Amino acid sequence: MAQQENARRKVTHRQIEPKKEPQKRQYRVARKRPEKPESKLKIIPLGGLTEIGKNMTVFEYGNDMIIIDVGMSFPEENMPGIDCVIPDFTYVRNNISKLRGIVLTHGHEDHIGSLPYFLREFKCPIYSGTLTIELVRHKLEEERVGLEGIRLEKCKNGDHIKLGNNFDVEFIRVNHSIADAYAIALKTPVGTIVHSGDFKIDFTPINGKTINLQRLGELGLEGVLMFMCESTNVEIEGFSPSEKQVGESFKQIFRKASGRIIVATFSSHIHRMQQIISAAEHYGRHVCLSGRSMVSVFKIANSLGYIDMKPDTLIDISAIDNYDDNKIVILTTGSQAEPMSALTRMAFDSHRSVDIRQGDTVIISADPIPGNEKPIYRVINELYKKGAHVIYQSMASVHVSGHAYQKELMMLHNLIKPKFFIPIHGEYRMLYLHKEMAVSLGTPEENCFILGNGDVLSLGRNSAEITDHVPAQAVLIDGSGTVDAEDRVLNDRIHLSEDGCLAIALTVDDSTGDLACPPSINSIGCFDGESTEAVHAAISAKCANLLKSAGSKAGSVEAFVEKRAFREQLKNFVASKTSRRPMIICNVSHISPYYDDDDTYYGDT
Repeated sequence: MAQQENARRKVTHRQIEPKKEPQKRQYRVARKRPEKPESKLKIIPLGGLTEIGKNMTVFEYGNDMIIIDVGMSFPEENMPGIDCVIPDFTYVRNNISKLRGIVLTHGHEDHIGSLPYFLREFKCPIYSGTLTIELVRHKLEEERVGLEGIRLEKCKNGDHIKLGNNFDVEFIRVNHSIADAYAIALKTPVGTIVHSGDFKIDFTPINGKTINLQRLGELGLEGVLMFMCESTNVEIEGFSPSEKQVGESFKQIFRKASGRIIVATFSSHIHRMQQIISAAEHYGRHVCLSGRSMVSVFKIANSLGYIDMKPDTLIDISAIDNYDDNKIVILTTGSQAEPMSALTRMAFDSHRSVDIRQGDTVIISADPIPGNEKPIYRVINELYKKGAHVIYQSMASVHVSGHAYQKELMMLHNLIKPKFFIPIHGEYRMLYLHKEMAVSLGTPEENCFILGNGDVLSLGRNSAEITDHVPAQAVLIDGSGTVDAEDRVLNDRIHLSEDGCLAIALTVDDSTGDLACPPSINSIGCFDGESTEAVHAAISAKCANLLKSAGSKAGSVEAFVEKRAFREQLKNFVASKTSRRPMIICNVSHISPYYDDDDTYYGDT
């Protein structure tokens, strides 16, 4: 029993198995999906780069497209008969289903002037400041462009407009030489674009509304992907003078003037207009308006409350002879000596109501547009000949620019601090200097782009590159419609303007195939009066000799004179005599004897 008890109490040692490691869970490795390519914002300038004028830029993302400004420019000297130059709308035409609207920075012609041509073909909403919208409305009415399908929306500082699914447009007040000018902040899926429009920084503006630097600085803190900034005055150091400086000059001139005062300025410059009116009222003078655009813009500005004037200040120009000369101020167009402008007509005695006379003071309150100096000085010379005292910018401070100088441009760059930069609104040297400025202020050189009209800049969150080029040729407009820059019509006009025209009339006797009489020669703009008859005789003889040596028979003269060889030989002959190579026009007529049924000869017909 004891042994059994001991056996029960015997401790048995279990063999402890080693602890098993927990089995690792098996995971299936998913195949990595390829990253979707980042959509890019396309920035496409169709005008305004490497030139002054016809500003127009397309912004496109996905299925949405908007346009900032649709301007025009004036023809160059080598464009005879051309009224204006507009951008090429081909790219917009090919993508019109994407267009969500047009945003206008301000109401100058180089930013709104092409709208009548654009809106005849495309209908879309237009967004801008109050004055700009009313100027556009007036322009479309003048050009007889119907407003059906066109929505004109007035915006103010701080307004946001949603265009399509991809664009948010914010209007930011700036100072310029026209009221209601705005910079644009464009929010897109890739980032914020700031477009400066035309601007200056004026801390004492006439209407008391300064540029909204606070908002521009806030955008800089939020982060600006791309800055597009005007370059007009990048060559000028310092700060641009305030518009108020011109008002002080007007008061000094008005105080000294004893006769009538005639002031020529841009009709759109409402702040300048206001200062002229204020100076006139200060010295007890009445104001009258001359020039269609001056009258139109004044009416619009006055109706909007932008002009502060006493009720009896404005008089009709037809009534000026009812007042003493020292009680009259004439506000007129013609600061650029446009051929049909009011000041030019006054200078050349063709104005209906105003004859320039001894004692008049004429103020030209504008700088000459580059290349337009000669016509302006021609008008100034005529004014002096008539006894007027003429004051212009080189003599007194009667004009200040509406565009930022170097220090103002630098201030905006430092506020906005963009990742990428495009200089706009300027000739190539201006764009180049502006790019150099941006680099000196910290924007990497590889992030600065000097674009040409038609270049396509594809912009991502962290990248930008020129990826394509679209049609962006200048479109020339004359009285009959559009003229291609390479068109024969324009080339013919240039040829005529330089060397004149030579008209040759040939009469062929059908019975012999010979010339019935010597060639008749007429010329326009080729030769001076004394030598014309002798040159005509020499050309007639040369023409007859060329035809005789060719052995032309009746029926083939037309073909011969149309040949390049005939014309070149004739041009070379004329050039040897006169150093000119005129355009040559040949007309061939035929005569033949007439017989009746009994073969009686009745002479030539």
